[in-house]
Amino acid sequence: QAIILVHWLLTVWGCMNNMFPASYPWGNFSVLAVGIWAIVQRDSLDAIMMFLTGLLLTVLTDIIHISVFYPSRGYLTDARRFSIGMAIFSLLLKPVSCYFVYQMYRERGGE
Repeated sequence: QAIILVHWLLTVWGCMNNMFPASYPWGNFSVLAVGIWAIVQRDSLDAIMMFLTGLLLTVLTDIIHISVFYPSRGYLTDARRFSIGMAIFSLLLKPVSCYFVYQMYRERGGE
């Protein structure tokens, strides 16, 4: 639950400045919705595996979004700096989250 809350907050802060296209919030929030499904259905291996796969895919898409849409020096305001900082922080936390989600997958009987 803490993983969902932290990534939700960082994604909201990352989307504050409309710097990223709509695919950034759609991708991240849909993976978080699958994470909520994984929390609700504690006996489902499919839900936790889809959440883990989604987190891994958003690592790749976040790298692409940040690298392609990083503003040039003249357009980097404080609000954009904060927004992109939160997106980068979320990206850096995702491998740690993947590790914990994988541990939950193993606890539920996954191989």
